Amino acid sequence: MTVAPVVGDPPPPDLRLAGLAVAAWLTALTGLHLGPRPLLLVAGVAAVSTALGTLRLLGRLGRPGALARRYGWIVVAVGLGVFCGAAATSARLLVRDAPPVRTLAEQRAPVTADLVVRDDPRPIRSAGRPGMLLVSGELIRLTGPDGQRLRASVRVLVLATDPAWRGLLPGQRLTADGRLGVPRGGDLTAAVLAATGPPERRGTPSWAQRAAGTLRAGLQRACAPLPDDPGGLLPGLVVGDTSRLPPAVEEDFRATGMTHLNAVSGSNVAIVVGAVLLVARWARAGPWLAGLLCGVALVGFVILVRPSPSVVRAATMGAIGLVGLAVGRPRAALPALAAAVTVLVLVDPELAGDAGFALSVLATGGLLLLAPRWRDGLRRRGVPAGLAEALAVPAAAQVACGPVVAGISSTVSLVAVPANLLAVPAIAPATVLGVTAAVLSPVWPAGAGFVAWLASWPAWWLVVIARHGARLPAGTLAWPGGVRGALLLAGLTVALLVAARRPLVRRLVAVVAVAALVGALGVRFVASGWPPPGWVVVACAVGQGDALVLPVAPGRAVLVDAGPEPGAVDGCLRRLGIREVPLLVVSHFHLDHVGGVTGVFRGRRVGAVLTPSATEPASGRAAVRAAAAGRATMREATAGARHRVGGVELLVLGPPYPLGGTRSDPNNNSLVLRATVAGVSVLLPGDAETEEQHAVLVRTPPEQLRADVLKVAHHGSAYQDEGFLAAVRPAVALVPVGTGNTYGHPNPALLARLSRNGARVLRTDTDGDVAAIRTTHGLAVARRGVPPGRPPP
Repeated sequence: MTVAPVVGDPPPPDLRLAGLAVAAWLTALTGLHLGPRPLLLVAGVAAVSTALGTLRLLGRLGRPGALARRYGWIVVAVGLGVFCGAAATSARLLVRDAPPVRTLAEQRAPVTADLVVRDDPRPIRSAGRPGMLLVSGELIRLTGPDGQRLRASVRVLVLATDPAWRGLLPGQRLTADGRLGVPRGGDLTAAVLAATGPPERRGTPSWAQRAAGTLRAGLQRACAPLPDDPGGLLPGLVVGDTSRLPPAVEEDFRATGMTHLNAVSGSNVAIVVGAVLLVARWARAGPWLAGLLCGVALVGFVILVRPSPSVVRAATMGAIGLVGLAVGRPRAALPALAAAVTVLVLVDPELAGDAGFALSVLATGGLLLLAPRWRDGLRRRGVPAGLAEALAVPAAAQVACGPVVAGISSTVSLVAVPANLLAVPAIAPATVLGVTAAVLSPVWPAGAGFVAWLASWPAWWLVVIARHGARLPAGTLAWPGGVRGALLLAGLTVALLVAARRPLVRRLVAVVAVAALVGALGVRFVASGWPPPGWVVVACAVGQGDALVLPVAPGRAVLVDAGPEPGAVDGCLRRLGIREVPLLVVSHFHLDHVGGVTGVFRGRRVGAVLTPSATEPASGRAAVRAAAAGRATMREATAGARHRVGGVELLVLGPPYPLGGTRSDPNNNSLVLRATVAGVSVLLPGDAETEEQHAVLVRTPPEQLRADVLKVAHHGSAYQDEGFLAAVRPAVALVPVGTGNTYGHPNPALLARLSRNGARVLRTDTDGDVAAIRTTHGLAVARRGVPPGRPPP
């Protein structure tokens, strides 16, 4: 019997251009934060060093040694990358910081701007301005407050709430009125424009953008009859349109390390172009014809998903390897990747600071460098070829992207690799069928609907994987965030990859890794210490928002408010082991209190929802009603009413009457509750400000205002009634507040006053989840803590 030989290791990678690409990338990234002047100095030093190194290698400054000749050109390539990156970035920064626009931005001047939309408008969450959109644009002309017109080709970000900004296409030219502001820095944005009204459109976008809009709208119509979860995921998976994606699904994908599937990435491009390549190979097309067909498919796909900068970047990364294979030179893919990175960074230095760009480059590099070796290593050990490919590809992509993901999220996912491995069989069918449905939609809507229905089945499988992966206990481990955490994990990864080349070291590494993983999980399961015994209230660290938990029984609790994001409140309830919420109380309908309401219903039974009689803002009220529809009864609270759930008793103290004409009527019509849990009184005033606090103080008997624990109103804002605080006289004050918020919360003078009056003050931005505990010796507090380098969610 003869045995076919297994393919050996691939040839060593061609890294000749890698130094050039990495140097240009890192220099541009550093320059975005340093500014143009230091960068010009770096460019000068790099130019001199590169010239001297080149002359030496050419033999004009003495004969270099053998080692210098071997590595000298790499050093020269790095110097050239530093010079090019510094020169290109400093030139763009000098344009960004040009005095006319920068001066108007610093003055917060009202202006009229003519601009071109660069990317799709994106909704962003804002507690103060619900329905806010972020629009990236290129400024053409600016009319200042004195009527002077300035021509400036710089980037601006538009913040808008008018519905007319929705549906704008990239390439659309428009005029808008607003007030300029200074950007946060770290990119090429010259100013932020807070729009005061609708845009005035000038002409129409290009034919490519209009064609993309038609196909995308057709795909949305084809997906409309499908169930919400797969029907909302499919447009996001195919063309990056997440407008219908349920927040719960989005959070599940983020927790499971599958969030890259919600947006167009290099993998989408690779799937589409790969399908064309397979058809071309099946039809026995030559390498150049196959490459031409791949190019046509690539252009068509970019038109479908809209040729915005992020899509062009994804197309470039995803096409490199496949084009190399199509023309029969797979080893040329790595130099092509390095060249593409260099060109993209020099053309648009802002990409150097884009996390999506980094993930695309690293994933492509992992597929080119690691996946073939791992695949062939598995095949040598008897793993079937298809299974070896399926195991090697997601593992290589995850290992390559892991440091960046850890730096962004401050976590290391333990379920990302198996979840992405299970997702592999469904991604290609869903993508190809989704693209087919979009292409068919203008000419054959019924056929497009049928194809979309077929695509919904692999999309449903992706939803199932994300949902169950997000619910696995200890699915993620805390990790230092930011650059420090990313570099730490990158160093460990490189060390392990190098060490694992030796069999003995590989076995030792495997044993140590398994032992560390089992030990970490054991600590998480057995000795987590959370929730603390005897807890009577927990303020969840949900960012700039409120979510307070009152225990009823093991696994059951009353929840007051749901925070701004579904994932944050869901995570807090999971940490507390809450599987049922017999009563959800909404203090008022601002986004920072109801934005996460769908996360409360995620995998839990909710008995009833108690809301205030005030209905503003209407968008928040609609979100609560939509989440509770068919799953929980809605009740309206009135002052003086009592609600008992097990051992938790709630007394509604306010608002005693509807308040109007205040600084914020929604805040000043918040429900003010007095809860009693295991004999401990807890006052929960929502976002009540001075006016409502004074009204409650006047209308409420002193014994009902007195409380052991106070949830400080409105995240510790300065708008507090001193008589109200004096009447409460809390022993513990809990402040739910978000890290780095722009509202100045919490107010330092308020915290000092609470401390002087004997209250123990705990904050969720610095302490994480915080709890008040009833002990045999009285009232105590506990902090879950914020992992090092990681802000609360």
